[in-house]
Amino acid sequence: MSLRKLPEAKTFTRPKNFQWDPPSDVLAKWAESPMAAEADDESTISIYDVIGEDLWTGGGFTAKRMAGALRRIGANEVTVNINSPGGDMFEGIAIYNQLAEHPAKVNIRVMGWAASAASIIAMAGDDIEMGLGTFMMVHNAWGVVVGNRHDMREGANLFDEFDSAIADIYEARTGADRAHIESLMDTETFMAPSTAVDEGFADRVGEKVETEPPNDSRMNSITAKRRMDALLARQGLPRAERRRLMQDAAGTQNAAGTVTQNADLDPAALRQLLETLKS
Repeated sequence: MSLRKLPEAKTFTRPKNFQWDPPSDVLAKWAESPMAAEADDESTISIYDVIGEDLWTGGGFTAKRMAGALRRIGANEVTVNINSPGGDMFEGIAIYNQLAEHPAKVNIRVMGWAASAASIIAMAGDDIEMGLGTFMMVHNAWGVVVGNRHDMREGANLFDEFDSAIADIYEARTGADRAHIESLMDTETFMAPSTAVDEGFADRVGEKVETEPPNDSRMNSITAKRRMDALLARQGLPRAERRRLMQDAAGTQNAAGTVTQNADLDPAALRQLLETLKS
C-alpha cells in the first residue's frame, strides 16, 4: 500500500449545506497559465483541473475519474501530473487515499500549481517532484456553510476536524512538527520548489515545465470560462453565485438552475457583467 506506507486519511460525511471553492487568488493565477504538456505514457494520470466535479466547464477531476484511471493501469507504477488550484476537500482526501492504497510506486510531478485540495493529493506520492516555476500552497479547510447560527456553529466545529485531518496528512508525509504544519496552514503558505523540499512537502526540484496553449475549440471554451470564473471569484462572489451569473451570461438559466455544460459565453454579456461588478 504505497512504498512509504502512508496512513489512510480520515474521511467525513459531506455536510448537506457545504459548498466548496478553490482559493480565489490561486484560481486567478492558475486560470491564466497555459496547460502543462500532456504525457503519452499510459501509466501517467494528469490532473489539470479543479478538484471535484465542475458541471459548468464540463470538467473537474474526481475520485471516480482517479479510480477508473488506476483500474486501467493496474498494479503498476503510476505517475500523477498535477496542475490544479484545488477545490473539493472531500474529493481531494478520497483521491489521496486511492493513491496511498495503490500497490506500486506513486510518482507525483507538480506541473504548475498543487494548491489546497491538490496539495493533499500530492502528499500520496512516494516521490514528489516540483518543476522549476511551480508552486505548492497549503491552508486551512476552505468552503462555505449556509444556514442559521446553529449551522454556523456546527460548521466551525466541522472545519476544526477538517483542519486536523489535513494536518495529519501533511505531518505524516513531511515528518515536520505538528505546530509548524498548523502554522503553515494558518498563514496560507505558498512554497516554491526549493522551499517545498526544505519543508518536506517535496523530494526534489525538477526541470522547467513545458507548457502549451489549448489546441482545440472545446479547450479554448473551457479556458475562457475558467478565466471568467476567476475574475468573478476575485470580486468576492461565492461559487454558487458565480455559476448563476455565468449561466445568465451564457443564456442557459432556467427555473431549476441547471447547467448546460458546453454553452458558449456571450462576450457582450460578459463585458456588461464585469462593468456592473466594477461599478
